Amino acid sequence: MKTIDELLAEGVAGKRVFVRADLNVPLDGGAITDDGRIRAVLPTVRALVDAGAKVVVASHLGRPKGAPDPAFSLAPAASRLGELLAAPVAFATDTVGESARSTVASLADGEVAVIENLRFNAGETSKDDAERGEFADRLAELADVYVGDGFGAVHRKHASVYDLPSRLPHAAGFLIATEVGVLKKLTEDVERPYVVALGGSKVSDKLAVIDQLLGKADRLLIGGGMLFTFLKAKGYEVGASLLQEDQLPVVQEYIERAEKTGVELVLPVDVLTSTEFPDLKTKAPAHPNTVAADAIPGDQLGLDIGPETRKLYASKLADAATVFWNGPMGVFEHPDYAEGTKAVAQALLDSPAFTVVGGGDSAAAVRLLGFDENAFGHISTGGGASLEYLEGKTLPGLAALED
Repeated sequence: MKTIDELLAEGVAGKRVFVRADLNVPLDGGAITDDGRIRAVLPTVRALVDAGAKVVVASHLGRPKGAPDPAFSLAPAASRLGELLAAPVAFATDTVGESARSTVASLADGEVAVIENLRFNAGETSKDDAERGEFADRLAELADVYVGDGFGAVHRKHASVYDLPSRLPHAAGFLIATEVGVLKKLTEDVERPYVVALGGSKVSDKLAVIDQLLGKADRLLIGGGMLFTFLKAKGYEVGASLLQEDQLPVVQEYIERAEKTGVELVLPVDVLTSTEFPDLKTKAPAHPNTVAADAIPGDQLGLDIGPETRKLYASKLADAATVFWNGPMGVFEHPDYAEGTKAVAQALLDSPAFTVVGGGDSAAAVRLLGFDENAFGHISTGGGASLEYLEGKTLPGLAALED
């Protein structure tokens, strides 16, 4: 895989460099609530700007249905990128149309443009190779060189991620190089003890990675909504908590495998419950109950790990040499159910281990709860991509960057 350092050494002055970034930031009424993904691509963009390239930044945002939708415009992201660069950033109001062509044509050396949301064109996400290829051909007309730096999208076989690199000289940006280097530390010659903390709402989203980790990790800590399927598989009643009954057989099989292979599978000993889901807009006090994990009342749903579990999980992380954390422990967006996620984040900070926060909601929680991002070993920009890498899957966007 060619690196951006090699590309810069060859010289990019005056060349149009297409940077496939991940600017898929959360918006609230058109305002960006977390600019972490924009900041993540800054090193690559700045290096290209300093080298005199004409930089064309492209990304998706949200899930528009193959047509323009103002709710998913990249205009706010382009504006924020300009603020972070302290330089004007031009914005094209389409992807490969007249606005994109004229905006790119008007760039001087060292200037930056952002084109509109790639998913406004159905060809970006099409499962039809020809339709996707046609869109990639039109994107290729905007550039001389391709730099892949949108790690959060490399697990997608999309036109700008998979097809476009084959049409242009290509290299991996700084972010992708960093992400791949970190993930190799989690899969090759791992320092032990290797502890993995998994949360999130659905156990079905994590089954494949659990399957892989049962052969690699020394200890698995389970939290989030997915924990209740594990508790049910152990024979406990879970009340009105989130439960994926169709996943019970495979979860039971994983519990048995962990016992046979010596992997320590750690489940909560207590949880916070309520009779209703908390109001995440008003953040009104929820007055949660603390109950034993094997005694959840029938009319209540679990919403976070409890205080004894927080202590337990912190102790299980304390002696780790390597930690991977993906998925919050509870409904961290509400202050009454954020303590479990806080406890895991703090345990990572207190540990001398190499710590990796696996993107997605975990990364958002770190920022929302006020932790210093730089205090962690690495915070990934791609939750889904990180998980699929750990599952051993071939990621289309990485394969496309191979020489």
